[in-house]
Amino acid sequence: MSSFIVRRLVQLVPVLLVMCIVVFSTTLMLPGDPTASMLGEHATAEERADLRSELGLDQPVVVQFAKWLGRAATGDLGRSLKTREPVAQMLAARVPVTFELTLLAVALSLVIGVPLGILAALKRNSWIDTAVSAVAMSSMAIPYFWVGILLIMFFSIRLGWLPPSGYVPFHVDPLANLKLMLMPAITIGTAQAALVMRQTRAAMLGVLLQDFIRTARAKGAGERRVIVRHALRNAMMPVVTVIGLQMGALIGGAVVTETVFSLPGLGRMIVDGIFERDFPVVQGAILVVVIGVLVINILTDLSYAMLDKRVQL
Repeated sequence: MSSFIVRRLVQLVPVLLVMCIVVFSTTLMLPGDPTASMLGEHATAEERADLRSELGLDQPVVVQFAKWLGRAATGDLGRSLKTREPVAQMLAARVPVTFELTLLAVALSLVIGVPLGILAALKRNSWIDTAVSAVAMSSMAIPYFWVGILLIMFFSIRLGWLPPSGYVPFHVDPLANLKLMLMPAITIGTAQAALVMRQTRAAMLGVLLQDFIRTARAKGAGERRVIVRHALRNAMMPVVTVIGLQMGALIGGAVVTETVFSLPGLGRMIVDGIFERDFPVVQGAILVVVIGVLVINILTDLSYAMLDKRVQL
């Protein structure tokens, strides 16, 4: 397994280099001049030129990229053009928020999606299967921001059970943290739960028809043991694959959700950076997201060997 991890890490190097080129070049293509947002509309052309020279924005793009890549390789992602705060320091404060939101959303999607997927497969073509599938399709069709607004209107404004927005770190007040993160996690988690449910149902339907399931039942194994130990374990591999592939979509959902619920996370940091033409912030945040998705893909591959001993990495 260690050789597999080393091999995959080596394969990440060219991927990261390509992604760095894409991230750096696309952020430079954003319309607008960052010096305009920093100095204001009444700044003269000379003042803007001086600031561009001070920030190194007047240098050729290749030179700017080489300097940025060299600093990024050492962990230095530059400073915010707006606040002059180190980007790495800003990321250290924002990443835990998005990480917690993503973790809660994945946990919620598994808690809801896997049992419903098993139930729909066991009750195939029944009214239960139809109802669960209909709810799943509806959950996938509703946009994140709309789900978030509905949750705020119902649980915060009408019932007054949960605060509508804000963030408190978990280590400061665990209960307040969970109250504030519950609705954002539901917003992202319900759509992912629908996907997990459909994938679990499809995988279970295929596994339940296999010979080893009939053999287990013929040996007298209880139905719960057949479903949980034999069928579900073999059906989880495609489910894990879908979750791994959907991590990028989860981050995309976090961008919208963090804006709706005023969470100081990575997604909101990217949005603010784009509007303020704060290139180092956008580049650093997107680079962290890319590295996170690549690491999750490696962990997904490693989970295959844990779920099925026959898989050789």
